[in-house]
Amino acid sequence: MTIIPTFRTVLVATAAALIGFGSASAAEEFDLSPQQSGRTHAARNEAAIAAISKGFKFATAGKFTVAVAPGGPPLAAYATDARTVVGADPDYASAVADALGLKLELVPVAWADWPLGLTSGKYDAVISNVGVTEQRKEKFDFSTYRQGLHGFFVTTKSKIASIKEPKDAAGLRIIVGAGTNQERILVKWSDEDTKAGLKPIELQYYDDDAASLLALRSERAEVIVQPHAQLVYIAARDKDIKSVGTLSAGWPDRSDVAIATRKGSGLAAALTAATNGLIQDGTYAKILDRWHLADEALQKSETNPPGLPKF
Repeated sequence: MTIIPTFRTVLVATAAALIGFGSASAAEEFDLSPQQSGRTHAARNEAAIAAISKGFKFATAGKFTVAVAPGGPPLAAYATDARTVVGADPDYASAVADALGLKLELVPVAWADWPLGLTSGKYDAVISNVGVTEQRKEKFDFSTYRQGLHGFFVTTKSKIASIKEPKDAAGLRIIVGAGTNQERILVKWSDEDTKAGLKPIELQYYDDDAASLLALRSERAEVIVQPHAQLVYIAARDKDIKSVGTLSAGWPDRSDVAIATRKGSGLAAALTAATNGLIQDGTYAKILDRWHLADEALQKSETNPPGLPKF
């Protein structure tokens, strides 16, 4: 495996322009307005309500208080008013609140702060692209609601048609984040390719998203691998990159994204039931379609499934 060290591009102005390019196109496909007139609402789910433990006390009576970290569209981002948090996760939280017969109270938080706030009872749940891991399961319960996927994206001019398994990536120059789960997986892929007599993967690292996209568009790299949802938004925004495959965060197994709740609080079963109700009546699919995330759909929600192991 070949590794290209991190470097900082001096074309700061060019990189900044790349980030903002095509924002009007993205606005046509993603509603980032505070009004969210297209948000899908859900029916009350009596079975899910009945599954709430009798001893569970909501942070605020009559409300489903949910923490979310606004990391960027399409999952969660500040709307055009710079105050309202919108995206797929807020839409899903709203639908779950509807199913439980509660009013949604969304609390924007920094990603690093959600575990302490959840443990202390500041909010009832976290719906913010939290992956299930065995370590997190020691302190929290989980109700799954999306697949945890990374995306393989190339320029629209690329001749690469599909990346599904290690041999498809042999010899390619792939941009990946240092220290990420996707890097760990691609290192294993490269080792498999080498053992099979194929060329190793050449991993490339850059300081930020702008530099990564610049490298891809200037053909210094052939593929970029990041969380799938982020790249879906960039592809819709800029119209010059496309998906050629996805990679489970738990490869070779599946790893899912879930609602996090306090361990043993008595809410997880109800949230799993609410999610399965949304899947069955089609509300769930409408939410994912709205944010271009149908590829991440689950067929069934589970409570505390196997998660990423401790490394």
